Amino acid sequence: MNYRSPLAKVRGLGSAKSGTGHWWMQRVTAAALVPLTFWVLVYTRMALTAPYPQTLAWLADPFHAVAVWSWVLLACYHAALGLQVVIEDYVAAEGIKIIAVWAVNLAFLFLALAASVALLRIVVTG
Repeated sequence: MNYRSPLAKVRGLGSAKSGTGHWWMQRVTAAALVPLTFWVLVYTRMALTAPYPQTLAWLADPFHAVAVWSWVLLACYHAALGLQVVIEDYVAAEGIKIIAVWAVNLAFLFLALAASVALLRIVVTG
């Protein structure tokens, strides 16, 4: 038996039936981030200890650049998914919730784009 009013059905409020996919994507991105984080830690250690040209040369290598770029994209996506869950769970007002989720998604999109452009510049010039 359906207890939702016709108005609620038309507005589309309520369960979006996408929780399982969202949950799986958080787990998949988390699992993928584990080995990539080790890669980024090696890069961070090199950036702190090695000379600047050596660090640029390491990052300009296509294999290393793809690994770091994958980490950036997955980390931004994983963080956006996690913050979306927090917003949906703890923000009561529907309008503010929608705006906050959009703002978080746009912020991480711009962050991923900025990091991608910076990494591309290093790979192309370096």
